[in-house]
Amino acid sequence: MSVRRFWASASTLLLAAAAALGMAHPASAATGGYVALGDSYSSGVGAGSYLSDSGDCRRSTKAYPYLWAAANSPSSFAFAACSGATTSSVASGQLGALSSSTSLVSVTAGGNDVGFADVMQDCVLSSEATCVAGVNSAVGQMNTALPSRLDSLYASIHSKAPQARVVVLGYPRFYKIGGSCIAGLTEKERTAINDAADVLNGVVAKRAANAGFAFSGVADEFTGHELCSGDPWLNSVTIPVYNSYHPKAVGQSNGYLPAFRSAV
Repeated sequence: MSVRRFWASASTLLLAAAAALGMAHPASAATGGYVALGDSYSSGVGAGSYLSDSGDCRRSTKAYPYLWAAANSPSSFAFAACSGATTSSVASGQLGALSSSTSLVSVTAGGNDVGFADVMQDCVLSSEATCVAGVNSAVGQMNTALPSRLDSLYASIHSKAPQARVVVLGYPRFYKIGGSCIAGLTEKERTAINDAADVLNGVVAKRAANAGFAFSGVADEFTGHELCSGDPWLNSVTIPVYNSYHPKAVGQSNGYLPAFRSAV
């Protein structure tokens, strides 16, 4: 999930920091080619150790697709996920990695379509009312515009890789409510953001099921490791700012990887 609009002046960043986001059988999935599609939650933004040739896509050797491929040695591995990707940019820029011989696909997409990174910026830098209004607007888009966009993407994936097992992964809740944070967002803001993540995951899960794809949520894996938990697997507002509100390396290895592995 991109945090493009988090780029601001140094003074604003310091203030923001002070204020502190057709299936094959599973047994055959590891024997064929694996293609990792999606946004920054699949590319590994926030985990560090970015591949030098990945540029602004920031594909990490600590991201769950890279870790899974290293452990399972698929016949081929195409790491196409890219920071900032939307459903349309995944469809237009990443599906060339798919083929009729692809047996396993992973994908995260949807958060950028509803502008969730921009919502997080507003929540960090603006008032509670502005934050909650932004969250509600994003939820409206999740329920109206997003389903058809996901349907289109999933149909394109199936068309390009008709024999593949496709695993769609969700997004974590950001905050532990009633947790250890003594500054930053209000509990009302944190609750609204968590509720929006639940709505987003629900929409993604339903569209994935309709497409015949597997859905694997990560909320359970991240429970107890949200921001304000005392042991967060997510970056809060940080520098470089594109890491903000993305999983750390431990969030990829202990959160996303088990969720993906359980669905493969």
